[in-house]
Amino acid sequence: MRYLILLATALASSTCCLRAQLAQPPPGVTEGVLKELMNACPANPGLANLDASPAWSGWGGAGNARFQAKEGAGLPSTDVPKLKVKWAFGLPGGMSMYSQPSVAFRRVFVGNDNGVVYSLDAKAGCVYWAYQADMFGRFAPIAAPISGYAGTRYAIFFVTRSTTAYALDAHDGKLLWKTQVRTGLNNLSATAAYHDGRLYVPMSGTETLVGADLNYECCKSRGAVASLDANTGKVLWVTQSIPEPLRQLGENANGKQRWGPAGASVWNTPTVDAKRGLIYVGTGNSFGRIAATTSDSILALRMEDGKMMWHHQEFVGDAFMARCQAANGADSNCAEKLGPDYDFGGSSAILETVQGKDILLAAGKGGVAIALDPDKEGKLLWRTQLWETQAPSASGLVVWGGAADGVHVYYPLQQPGGGLKALDIQTGQVDWNAAINADRRGQAGPASAIPGVIFTGGWDGILRAVDTKGMVIWSFNAVRDFDTINHVAAKGGSFGCAGPVIAGGMVFATSGYPGTLRGTPGNVLLAFGLE
Repeated sequence: MRYLILLATALASSTCCLRAQLAQPPPGVTEGVLKELMNACPANPGLANLDASPAWSGWGGAGNARFQAKEGAGLPSTDVPKLKVKWAFGLPGGMSMYSQPSVAFRRVFVGNDNGVVYSLDAKAGCVYWAYQADMFGRFAPIAAPISGYAGTRYAIFFVTRSTTAYALDAHDGKLLWKTQVRTGLNNLSATAAYHDGRLYVPMSGTETLVGADLNYECCKSRGAVASLDANTGKVLWVTQSIPEPLRQLGENANGKQRWGPAGASVWNTPTVDAKRGLIYVGTGNSFGRIAATTSDSILALRMEDGKMMWHHQEFVGDAFMARCQAANGADSNCAEKLGPDYDFGGSSAILETVQGKDILLAAGKGGVAIALDPDKEGKLLWRTQLWETQAPSASGLVVWGGAADGVHVYYPLQQPGGGLKALDIQTGQVDWNAAINADRRGQAGPASAIPGVIFTGGWDGILRAVDTKGMVIWSFNAVRDFDTINHVAAKGGSFGCAGPVIAGGMVFATSGYPGTLRGTPGNVLLAFGLE
């Protein structure tokens, strides 16, 4: 029984879900633009300039704050209680909604868990194009300029679970380039970041579920970040999340060589700091016998060449794998004392400017929020404990991350009843905790904000809007069947790794995420607007 409990905890523990071995493409997939579309748009007009209409491109916008300003949102806080479903799109064959929608050119771009990426009309929900990629990914498509392709101004960039990066023509979905990014044992569980003609791709290790096997030579996989030329797909540099080299740690009970330090997966979208020429990422736990000095940390990497400039480690000695005991013998692959698995995941690094001062904000599964000074090599400015009576389990308290509006940073809580805590960015003081009244699993999904309102979805399948006084002003229960604009049978379910996005007076959200806590599956993209 103890083994089953530990294994269940391990399976629930990943910041973004299940950490398996290298993901493989589904069998029989033929990549390319799909020729037959249900609910095809009657025409496909040319694209205007990217800045000609409100957009939410990629994971979290400027500074990864997951905040849409007034002009882009087009949705006054007083109108949020009036939101209604304008249309629902059924993802054909979908069973779990991993992809977060993106908005650009008055279109919505979203991925299905069978590897198909769609371009939809934001107002009508009809389909402009669909592209079959090699497999699914927990990505939010990125709309950005591209050069070197006649007749093409803009591309849609995304990276799938297999670490295959794609650039598609944003207008018609044709393939411009694709690149395999990983060079070793890596998966991908987050959206890449784009800046000034480069993509920054986060990658995770692969040994959480296999490392404890005494017949396995553990552990060598590490987190990493890669930089790609967005115009060509060429890999410019790859930096591992652990700077020290792997070393032999002796044999285990079955005579298999052990290695370390390993792990420190990067589960989150890099945060771009163009002013300092840096990107910031959060890392997860180590694998194997020993822990790295950069696990459970915030790393600062130089954009030019990937050099690690500084790091802040919040939890020391966190080596965690499935099938390990709380205490393990000297001949085991596991750490002598099993770590808590306190990854930084989701929106791990949010860069905010308050009264002219830049502040780097982070929180993760360990239930601790921190603020770092990017001008002083990550010096700690404040630390706030988010849990109240009991330290988080390996499932984590803050999983997919928060949002910030320049005054507060907001963190959804994965705990009984949920919660949404608002922290003063300058001091770390908790100003309020919204009474969400979710079920026992709370909220794992990321928050999204507009002036005066924060949106947060729960394992219970309810999307809620909370005002800046901590009051729930609107909610929608997505656990039901939907009549869809494309006539595909669709159900809603839990809100998980994909957060809601707001642009042009509408809110878009994918619903249906089984995840690790028995969430309700689904296959629907919902578009909310006003009558």
